Amino acid sequence: MRLADQVIEKLLALVQARGLQPGQRLPAERQLAEELGVSRTSVREAIQKLTSQGMLSARRGDGTYLQQRPTADWLQQAMQPLAGLIDADPHYRYDVLEARHALETSAAWLAAQRATEQDKAHIQHCFDVMVQHQQSGHAELAARADAQFHLAIAEASHNLVLVQVMHSLFTVVLSTVESNRHDMFHLSAPVTVQALTEQHQALMQAILDGDPQRARDCIGEHLEHVRTTIQRLDEDRARRERSTRLPPDLAPSLLPDLHHHH
Repeated sequence: MRLADQVIEKLLALVQARGLQPGQRLPAERQLAEELGVSRTSVREAIQKLTSQGMLSARRGDGTYLQQRPTADWLQQAMQPLAGLIDADPHYRYDVLEARHALETSAAWLAAQRATEQDKAHIQHCFDVMVQHQQSGHAELAARADAQFHLAIAEASHNLVLVQVMHSLFTVVLSTVESNRHDMFHLSAPVTVQALTEQHQALMQAILDGDPQRARDCIGEHLEHVRTTIQRLDEDRARRERSTRLPPDLAPSLLPDLHHHH
């Protein structure tokens, strides 16, 4: 994935996280460059590209305005290269979860100690947005808000390196969060959605309460839950595929009723 696309991806994520509406102004280029951890040149490039696609509009001497909300199909397009990677290598998602476990246990631990009132409000906001999208059935937006929620916690760790690593992982995390969520929500019971929300809430509460140990335990349990759920679904899928590949002479004995109707 080219750097330019990554910057666009981050910029859209920021627009989403801030809940910017069409007609509202984006932060100044310098501020965006700082927040996204990239050069002003690449911010300018990303803005130009999004302007030519009609997502943003530039007003001379007055900054850049959001023209339309980032839509699901636009995001789909941006995530294509990574989605391919996930499809090509089913183990990739597990590697991402493992890496997230390593990073996010530390991030949550630090966030519980260092989160400012502003950080806490931001984490709470991301959580609310996520629940809102879940309730209205916007799968893509819920996944994006989910990733934002985890990023907000990383940012509350006030460890710049951790934040940068999480940001660069973000593009990858987002696509795996999308596919994990897709699997978890479409292939398993509604109770899963409930469980996920409760886990996110417990994690948030631990950080709001300033309890590092509990925050660390919560993120561990949460990612472990995601892992076991998608693993179970992967195994079910493999089992279904095997059953469709049975040699024809075995099939009749397994599916007798299909043959008696002829």
